[in-house]
Amino acid sequence: MSEAGRPWATSAGAAISARGRVVIRSRVAAGYALGIPLLLITLVVAASIGPVQIDPRNTASIVLNHLHLAGLSGRVSGAEDVIIWQVRLPRVLTAGLVGATLAASGASYQAVFRNPLADPYLIGVAAGAALGATTAIVSPLPLDFYNFGYLAAFAFVGAMLAVGLTYELARVGRTIPPTAHILAGVAVSAAASAGTTLLMMLNESRVLVVFSWLYGDFTTSSWSKLWSILPYVAAALLVLVMLGRRMNALQLGEDEAKSLGLRVERLKAAIIITASLATAVCVAISGLIGFVGLIVPHVCRMLFGPDHRVLVPMSIIFGATFLIGSDLGARTVIAPQEIPVGILTAAIGAPFFLFLLRRQRQGMNL
Repeated sequence: MSEAGRPWATSAGAAISARGRVVIRSRVAAGYALGIPLLLITLVVAASIGPVQIDPRNTASIVLNHLHLAGLSGRVSGAEDVIIWQVRLPRVLTAGLVGATLAASGASYQAVFRNPLADPYLIGVAAGAALGATTAIVSPLPLDFYNFGYLAAFAFVGAMLAVGLTYELARVGRTIPPTAHILAGVAVSAAASAGTTLLMMLNESRVLVVFSWLYGDFTTSSWSKLWSILPYVAAALLVLVMLGRRMNALQLGEDEAKSLGLRVERLKAAIIITASLATAVCVAISGLIGFVGLIVPHVCRMLFGPDHRVLVPMSIIFGATFLIGSDLGARTVIAPQEIPVGILTAAIGAPFFLFLLRRQRQGMNL
């Protein structure tokens, strides 16, 4: 059945005037015109900066050459080619992919829960992944299983188990009340965090390794890991983009969305499962990187409006840009020492979170 044949699609379409469609198209065009060049520039600059400084023009030439789009400049050395293509570019692209996923998942969670403070870790993904990763770190298992390693595999399983447990605890018949879902996520996160703390206390010699993972780490990025997660993340992001119109309907309230013909519980489950799966895959290879899914959707909402058909794609582009830039800062702010990227995103995100809380409180007092 086409969208035009669905009651909710007909009603929503009638509510959008011709002028409104023009505004949406102009916002999309402005977003792509601003976001894509900014993303490409950030990518090239991030790949050029490091212990060995490389001219950004040479970096661009190396990338284009490997993509068979241009020839290498005579000034580019073989060493520079190896540094860019084998070392830095996989890390930069992995950071971009993780940033895009966290931002899109954050925007989707905020749509489902109709809560501007929701983020991808709301229902236990982070705590479950932390428990799984800590279990792998303190275990005698080798960390070279498949392309990910046992650490990533355990983190992914822990994240998905936490999401599944949260879902079951919150379920009332065939419905999942948003408040119960959030409270169940808090309970599961607390239990998983307690387990992580206990394992760290019992294995003090591995505490530093655990902390390094908990605050995000792209040092082990590689082409094999990137290609391993790309199909899953790309499919999830495509689904979230395609659900943008339905996310708009959820903002009317569940009763109104049902009156328009939407299967609300099925839609919410599809969005949450898709976003959680994508987040868990990314967390498995990068560790926990907070605030990306909170900051980026809000900035995009302020710039391009609340329409999720625009908001989700813009969150993908600017989320990738934000985390690539943050990873560059983590590598250079106290060079040659590197800090976990999650520390930098927290330093940026915590004040922004307080700003949102204050803004929401002022809105409630009006």
